[in-house]
Amino acid sequence: MLKTKVLAIAVASLLSPVWLGAAQTQKKVMTADRVSERGMNRIEREVRHELVMLPYYGVFDNFTFRVDGSTVTLMGQVRRPTLKSSAERVVQGIEGVENVVNNIEVLPVSPNDDRIRLAAYRAIYGHTALNRYAMQAVPPIHIIVKNGNITLEGVVASESDKNIAYLQAQSVSGAFKVTNNLRVEKRGEE
Repeated sequence: MLKTKVLAIAVASLLSPVWLGAAQTQKKVMTADRVSERGMNRIEREVRHELVMLPYYGVFDNFTFRVDGSTVTLMGQVRRPTLKSSAERVVQGIEGVENVVNNIEVLPVSPNDDRIRLAAYRAIYGHTALNRYAMQAVPPIHIIVKNGNITLEGVVASESDKNIAYLQAQSVSGAFKVTNNLRVEKRGEE
């Protein structure tokens, strides 16, 4: 009887790496399926949170991202190269993210663009209909200026706010073109 137990334990110990490997392979397949379901929503929430919490992220920067399984693709425009590398670093640290593709563009340094940024900020957030947005930690209307061209990114509460922001940006002296990519916040069905 003792020989049978020893033999059973020896056989089990020899087979367990094979069985364990098969179980781990099956677990990886199940994990990949879960990432495509509910895990992607969690990753999206965490990526959004981590990007917004970066210390130098502000109204003149814009982040967008796409989650495809365990790969996160970062896009957008920033004024500081360190913000680009910081974004990649914090997203890489999120559980479930295995690969980060960093396509964030660092905007060129330009005193004229800086002047246009400040003038656009004053014109947009100084308007009485839009100044309530300026009270937030990171205002939702992002002003991206590249080579004298203004692009508005973000989310506003109404179509009229979107149009007012566009008109205010068009009034900025020295801007060549204004592109309005603002989105109107979707309200729940009531």
